[in-house]
Amino acid sequence: MLQALKFIPNHRIIPEGISTPFLEYLSPRSTLAPPHPSPLAAQLLSVDGVTSVFYGPDFITVTKNSDTNWAHVKPEVFSLITEAVTSGEQIVNTIDKSADTERGQEGGEEDTLSYNENDSEVVGMIKELLDTRIRPAIQEDGGDVEFRGFENGLVLLKLRGACRTCDSSTVTLKNGIESMLMHYVSYLEFKRRLHSIGLLTKVLKQIEEVKGIQQVLDQEEEIAMQEFAKFEEKLKAQKGPDAVASTVGKGSLDTVEA
Repeated sequence: MLQALKFIPNHRIIPEGISTPFLEYLSPRSTLAPPHPSPLAAQLLSVDGVTSVFYGPDFITVTKNSDTNWAHVKPEVFSLITEAVTSGEQIVNTIDKSADTERGQEGGEEDTLSYNENDSEVVGMIKELLDTRIRPAIQEDGGDVEFRGFENGLVLLKLRGACRTCDSSTVTLKNGIESMLMHYVSYLEFKRRLHSIGLLTKVLKQIEEVKGIQQVLDQEEEIAMQEFAKFEEKLKAQKGPDAVASTVGKGSLDTVEA
């Protein structure tokens, strides 16, 4: 069962004045904390079963736990988003953050894929390809990507939103983004719309310095990956070595126009 649902309200979600491309709320406390509290995110996280709220520039991705049925969650989430948009209320606010105050939301800083004059030529090329070729596909799936560095030939990335804790996030990186970064061919080959991360497998290998991708995981994400690996081994033991666990990721995100 899919765990993330992308809502498209046909309305700007993150105000123009905020430089970050996304905001992610992982707890009720984060919806009240600086620098970008959100009344709507607070309401959505109060819905039984909802575990996180992700804001893209013009979309909202809501993630639930595996024990909750969307039939019980979706109508209330849809109603809250519609009411917030039609009322004209500010979806994201900005308040000053004191030096000793912990950041409430994931994101909220400068875009990690933006140009930096201190970047090397290789890093600049990696960022440009991530921003123009990979980010649009991940946003299409209700998420985003952060650039965390380039060390010893490895591109360090952090997946956000719908891609953050899905079972197929490692597949997304290895079979999609890594292949693209290691097999760069030509921008002209990617004029057609990218349907999924899996179709990113043909853009970047002429950057000889890129040797691979490493996913940056939070503690809860590492635990989730370990649990899924255990489940996969158990499934193979029961049904044979060719058994494959169903994953949440490619083709699993529903999209709703609010």
